[in-house]
Amino acid sequence: MLEFERVIQTGGIVLFPSDTVYGLAVEPDRATRLFALKGRAAEKPAALMYFDLDAALAAHPEIPERARALLPGPVTLVLPSGVGLRCVDIPALAGVRIPVLQSSANRAGEPSVRRLADVDPAIRAGVDLEIDGGELPGVASTVIDLRDGWRILREGALDAGSIARALG
Repeated sequence: MLEFERVIQTGGIVLFPSDTVYGLAVEPDRATRLFALKGRAAEKPAALMYFDLDAALAAHPEIPERARALLPGPVTLVLPSGVGLRCVDIPALAGVRIPVLQSSANRAGEPSVRRLADVDPAIRAGVDLEIDGGELPGVASTVIDLRDGWRILREGALDAGSIARALG
């Protein structure tokens, strides 16, 4: 078992590099600890993240066929069920098969973080595992709502033109 998976499955928080910014990950039913560490309101939505496309597709067959072309990639899809989903390809986490609840590794309301050294020291002190992925692009994922057609809720790492070409 990968160290990442061991920490998640034993209730820990991992600080990790995503394809966009640094993130925090926990087991999906342990969101309270992650939100407290960030100073984030519990009612604010967070996304499930998958590190394996096949696992994401198996768990969420409701992902529209056209939207699958965006995965893995720097997008968060709000599925028809209301679930937020990210699927990423991160070489340092290749082989991770479990989904995690994830959020960016910054204090609530603060800018996203592109270097591990820039993560708030209190957040770093509160995690159980850190993974340094070097400097990241630093632009958060684009959030796409797929509940009624599609619309962009937050512009981010993937431009609207690319999204329009994929989703029609």
